[in-house]
Amino acid sequence: MKAFASDVEGAKRLQEAVGQLKAEIGKVVIGQHDIVDKIILAILCRGHALLIGVPGLAKTLLISTVAQTLDLKFNRIQFTPDLMPGDILGSELLEIDPETGRRYFKFVKGPIFANIVLADEVNRTPPKTQAALLEAMQEKRVTIAGEDHPLEEPFFVLATQNPIEQEGTYPLPEAQLDRFMFSLFVDYPEFRDEVEIVKATTSNQKVEVKAVLKRDEILAFQDLVRRVPVADNVVEFAVGLASKTRISTPAAPDFIRNLLNWGAGPRASQYLVLGAKAHALMRGKYAPDIEDVRAIATNVLRHRIVPSFNAEAEGISADAIVKQLLTA
Repeated sequence: MKAFASDVEGAKRLQEAVGQLKAEIGKVVIGQHDIVDKIILAILCRGHALLIGVPGLAKTLLISTVAQTLDLKFNRIQFTPDLMPGDILGSELLEIDPETGRRYFKFVKGPIFANIVLADEVNRTPPKTQAALLEAMQEKRVTIAGEDHPLEEPFFVLATQNPIEQEGTYPLPEAQLDRFMFSLFVDYPEFRDEVEIVKATTSNQKVEVKAVLKRDEILAFQDLVRRVPVADNVVEFAVGLASKTRISTPAAPDFIRNLLNWGAGPRASQYLVLGAKAHALMRGKYAPDIEDVRAIATNVLRHRIVPSFNAEAEGISADAIVKQLLTA
């Protein structure tokens, strides 16, 4: 693994590398700067990200472009209603040794065995197949026929989801949603960005994207993020924010008890602190503050809280609830 002379040098190199990544991604993906930021941040934190947006917003293109800027193995899995767990994880095949005639089982790895996995339209496959991702995302390994097969680090799942088509889709269970560090809403591009997109995609222009980071440097950056010091008041703010979403705790405000059925678990607190560390490093700071926690709070919490019937009846979204909590 690549080692830096000091953590200060590593932090400077990280900020430089992030700038290079954004420049390379920007050659293909115009705009969407906040989404690009959050995807890079999730990678630095060893986290997974779920991108939600209507068709045609270049979600798949964005993820494949990110993969090109990282010198890592990339696989895309197109989720469909007939996809089976073995199609993702791999399966054991019966083989025959041509010399001895002996029969034996050989494990053939599935597309999950990559560093970056694009789970395209992840909500189009049944829960049984969705669950096949759970162990891989959390434990970084696959178990087939009682035998463990570790996944090579770094390992990220970047999934996409279409929010408007309900027919033929299967909502992701809360247990799987909780595995994603971030839930990112990909919105329509701004007018000027869309003009540039149309110009670029309706011409013969070809763009070459080069790899900026190699595996060893990515692993070193991930370890660096973990070593970033964080003050107790920042940790307490993050834990307090997550705990206030739980209607059973005394700290929960009255509007939370009215608008939520379920709050965020401890994994939200962990990702708030970890994400704040990476957010600070990406902006040239050596330690996070409360503003770094607030900057990522919506992306960490929006898919971990369950709005109540009252919230749905009043048209109050999860994002609005988190925003109210941050300003309360």
